[in-house]
Amino acid sequence: MKQQVFWSHKPFSFRELPESYRPETRIQREGPQTLSDVELVALIVGETKKQSAQDVAGRVIVLGDRLSQATVGELAGIVGSRRRAVRLAAALELGRRLAKRRAGAKVTVKNSEDAAEILEPQLRGLDREHFVAMFLNTKNRVLAVKTVSVGTLNSSSVHPRELFKAAVAHSAAAVIVAHNHPSGDPTPSRQDIQLTKRLVDAGELMGVPVLDHIVIGDGRWVSLKAEGLMDGESTTPS
Repeated sequence: MKQQVFWSHKPFSFRELPESYRPETRIQREGPQTLSDVELVALIVGETKKQSAQDVAGRVIVLGDRLSQATVGELAGIVGSRRRAVRLAAALELGRRLAKRRAGAKVTVKNSEDAAEILEPQLRGLDREHFVAMFLNTKNRVLAVKTVSVGTLNSSSVHPRELFKAAVAHSAAAVIVAHNHPSGDPTPSRQDIQLTKRLVDAGELMGVPVLDHIVIGDGRWVSLKAEGLMDGESTTPS
């Protein structure tokens, strides 16, 4: 008697699920927040002739933070076509823009943790150093978050004039600055600490205090204020 086989080795497809369990049904019935990351990406990229949508989505998800640096050409090699890659790149950029708008919403920043929570999604995973400023009003509510400069792999040149010109334009009462370390290590360099001292001094002259400088790494961040490094003195090697 021939043994009955209850499974196959072909890629599993969401189409094999009952309709009520499929992501396209659930997103309409329950909302997108109920779907997993893989299901959301699968809905964006779709399936190929050789791979199911969830297989393609899995290849995208495993990139992690590297996904934000991928070009359309690189994404095409992952998802199987340039059309899918363009669709995915557009969705990623929309997500980044919405994150920036949320960061610019008038929320109150009470401490370094609040600031890092807003700034980290914008700076994590970038391949060059980006220096950003968070402008606050007299009640420490966020007026705006702006990129002041974009540097190289291991440096970001910022002149106090650029920072405080933007601060005045936003009628800011105080500023929190931040930048990323593409290496993933958020330990402040000697240059970071010296720059912070310059900005703090300029802020005192302008009447717009620099409250903190946050360095963003890979899943970690460092507050120069919390480390007692806002005065420019450093025992950290360059």
